[in-house]
Amino acid sequence: MTYSLTGGFSLPRSRPEAFRRHDRQEQILMFLLLVPALAVIVTLLLVPLLWLAWQSVYHDGFTLENYRRILSEDVYWHSFLQTFRIAFIVTAATILLGYPVAYVAASLPRRWSIVVLAMVVLPFWTSVLVRAYAWLILLQRTGIINSILKSLGLIDTPLILVNNEFGTVIATVHILLPFMVLPLYATMQKIPAELTMAGASLGGTPAHVFLRVFLPLSLPGIIAGSVLVFVLTLGFYITPELLGGGRTFMVSMLVSRNVELYNEWGAASSISVVLLACVFAIFWAASRLIPVERLMGMR
Repeated sequence: MTYSLTGGFSLPRSRPEAFRRHDRQEQILMFLLLVPALAVIVTLLLVPLLWLAWQSVYHDGFTLENYRRILSEDVYWHSFLQTFRIAFIVTAATILLGYPVAYVAASLPRRWSIVVLAMVVLPFWTSVLVRAYAWLILLQRTGIINSILKSLGLIDTPLILVNNEFGTVIATVHILLPFMVLPLYATMQKIPAELTMAGASLGGTPAHVFLRVFLPLSLPGIIAGSVLVFVLTLGFYITPELLGGGRTFMVSMLVSRNVELYNEWGAASSISVVLLACVFAIFWAASRLIPVERLMGMR
């Protein structure tokens, strides 16, 4: 340690170099620790995605025929439009149903809020396939709902509740509702109760305080839950396959048909790439509104 002319003591020149060498060694060690995780990500995620993209543009040479078919053939347009329409309907329904549940859970004492959340998460213990078959039993022409309505004299002939878009939406909303409730609850729990109390003390009615104070503060939870539900709905396969009855033809089913019936891996890959691009666009648009870490549920 030496004394400088400007006053004070300074470290020798060799010490900063030692610090930099230590930082480099620490960075190398951290990278070596990350190598196994990076290898798994590259092997199980990046390589299949690259193979998918390659399959979509290569068939006996480079070609964009698969993408041209998506833009020109009506069956592709109809499938994408129906998929996005169902995703919008399901997202809106989960907001309407999930917001009151999350609000009640956030308002109750912690012991009772845990009970409410446990009831919300409980369906996760059951397979999606089992829940889809359960809704098929409930909604079919001789199912429980039609039987009850007929015994009460409310209907003369059974309602057509399955093998259409309605049954698909009902089952999908039930399956994805927890993905809306949990982000909403996490956001509402962080809203200070003093803010609503202050609004009420200033003369605001409960409805006015809710609309002007609580609802705007809960918007990040609404956005995060909406993105999760919307994106998950885009890739749903089992539920529309069972309850759609061939009348609900979503993008996932289009991919399956191209592979299983027509052995058209290029066409299936191009559809998957377009759907993946739509998902990335949705996440990018949502990240402009709220931080990515909150969108992904990291905080």
